[in-house]
Amino acid sequence: MKANLLIILFLMTGISLCGQNSPTTSKNLTFEEALSLSLHNNHLIKQYNNKSLQLEQEVKAAKGLHLPRISLSASYVYMADNLELDLTPVRDAISPLYSALGNYGKFGGIPNPDPKTSGAMPYLPDDVSTAVIRAKMLQGLESVNNADWITTIQEKKFGMVNAGFVMPIYTGGKINAANSAAQIKYEASEIETIQKSHELTSELIERYFGLILANQAVKVRQEVKAGMQKHFDDAEKLAQQGMIAQVEVLNAKVYYADADRELKKSDRQVEILNEAVLNTVAETDNSRINPLSELFYIENIESLDFYKQKALENSPLLGQVNKKKELAQQGIKVEQSAYLPTIAATGTYDIVNKDLSPFLPDYMIGVGLQWSLFDGNARSRKVKAARFQAMQADDFYTKAESDINSAITKYYQELHMYLEQITELDASMDFTTEYSRAREKAFSEGMATATQVSDANLAVAKAKIERLQAIYAWDVALSKLLYYSGMSDKFASYMGNPDVKFVRY
Repeated sequence: MKANLLIILFLMTGISLCGQNSPTTSKNLTFEEALSLSLHNNHLIKQYNNKSLQLEQEVKAAKGLHLPRISLSASYVYMADNLELDLTPVRDAISPLYSALGNYGKFGGIPNPDPKTSGAMPYLPDDVSTAVIRAKMLQGLESVNNADWITTIQEKKFGMVNAGFVMPIYTGGKINAANSAAQIKYEASEIETIQKSHELTSELIERYFGLILANQAVKVRQEVKAGMQKHFDDAEKLAQQGMIAQVEVLNAKVYYADADRELKKSDRQVEILNEAVLNTVAETDNSRINPLSELFYIENIESLDFYKQKALENSPLLGQVNKKKELAQQGIKVEQSAYLPTIAATGTYDIVNKDLSPFLPDYMIGVGLQWSLFDGNARSRKVKAARFQAMQADDFYTKAESDINSAITKYYQELHMYLEQITELDASMDFTTEYSRAREKAFSEGMATATQVSDANLAVAKAKIERLQAIYAWDVALSKLLYYSGMSDKFASYMGNPDVKFVRY
């Protein structure tokens, strides 16, 4: 009985353990470590890396256009009839001549073939000469009549295996333009990959430092709740002593409930931002990120012109537009090449065949030229279209440069605006902290109401959170400034600046 009870308890314990969720692990990450994980794991970055690898292979494929194309072909043909050459008209034309000469011809002056009598009689008599020639003619007529005057040139069934090649000699610049275009597309894809990494860096900064801000806000809210709890307890004691009215106790309880609600709200915000950071670093486990870096700000940074100049040098956004301009120029060259001829060497070699005509050669080599002289003005229209496309790219570059300069100016001014707010909030925190202490003291002496004390405590918390939010906004504005300047990868170096000020509540 006891054994059965132990088994039941064991099974119930096992069921309980299996029903529990796996514990959430804590993962400590500095910003640099989080950025490394993001760039290594993020599927969007992997996608663009694969795109670059694809275009790199296309560059190599375009280089192959300079080389000859060698092919192997095999075919088997069945025709309705044999391919024949009928020469019977020739036979019919010459047969009457042979017949007439063989029967009616008169001939003389044939040299005597006998060496014994040729000295005395160098030529045969006319009757003998005529008999000899007529015999030859009739013999020839017989050969003509017996000959096969219909010749089969090609059997109706035949097969062959051929090797062929085509070697471009001159294409009017088409191949060079194709190679240049492939190289430009590859370089543009690499710049696009850099841009995506900058976008990912900017996204991580917003989420990672947002998580830091949320954690700091939780600490402030915990402090507010603890203060409201103490104030509520003090109010109850003073009410029991008859020093304050019961309504003051109720008022303190209301403020305590508000503080508890705000704390729970902050806890939820931490959960949301923790999930956002996990998404950016592409972590699939149920981890709680513990950011080891801190909110920071720097009072003095480089000049506005410095960032604008860096944008011209490094911005991947401008780099991509610039590649579009180069690609448009290659498009003009491609269309202009249509005015020029194409010259190529070609050749074929008969490797093996079955029943193929013996009249065909074993190999052929030649040079071909193709030159379109008139195509209804399509070429000139295409050249004009390509030039208009290049003009669009130029205008797009000008607009993009203007937009980037405007964005740089905007975020540069925001940085200074947040610095001013941080300075003002520092003074506000000193004032509200002192004011809160004064109200607490006055309340204990019955000179202040619970509402006044609670409002003073909330004012302190509000100043602390607003200061943290201003510093967070400074960090985000810096990330945007560096993004448009093409220097998102330099964000971590700003954290190592000797003049940096870290903030942790």
